[in-house]
Amino acid sequence: MKAFIGLGNPDKKYSATRHNLGANVILSLSKDLGLDLRNHPKLSASIAKYKNPPSILAIPNIYMNNSGQSVQKILNYFKIIPADLYVVHDDLDMGVGDYKIQFDRGPAGHNGIKSIIDHLGTTAFHRLRIGIDHPQDNTPAESYVLRPFTPTQKPLINQTIDKIIPEIKSLLITPPSLRETK
Repeated sequence: MKAFIGLGNPDKKYSATRHNLGANVILSLSKDLGLDLRNHPKLSASIAKYKNPPSILAIPNIYMNNSGQSVQKILNYFKIIPADLYVVHDDLDMGVGDYKIQFDRGPAGHNGIKSIIDHLGTTAFHRLRIGIDHPQDNTPAESYVLRPFTPTQKPLINQTIDKIIPEIKSLLITPPSLRETK
């Protein structure tokens, strides 16, 4: 069984922000697969189950910087090993629309990933990093990630999500081929 978990913040006011990109990818994927994400308070997440082969789609219902708590609960509950975990998240170190699937990497300054590593005690899981770029002005990163995409960035992100969904669907069905760049 694999777990595909999209990171974000739970409040509605954050739903269209850069930091909720991972959660939005999982929402799009669940709609594409015809699955309903349902709240599971004990797991601090909204979960959908994919049946064949068995996999979990999830979005933690707690803040990004504490997402490791929810991820740990999900993996423990469904008896999923970290190597079968795919975390989808935003990444300041990549240009808007760029993405990579990587395995066994450090947090690179991402507090949600740091929380997951701290709770799981390992970096040996997959990350689907989606670029949001650095702020082009003096905006602090903490503020930048909580803003929506600009009108020129939004179409690029939508195109990127459209490319990512089939790739995640193929990972649901086939063993991963670790790709370092896209």
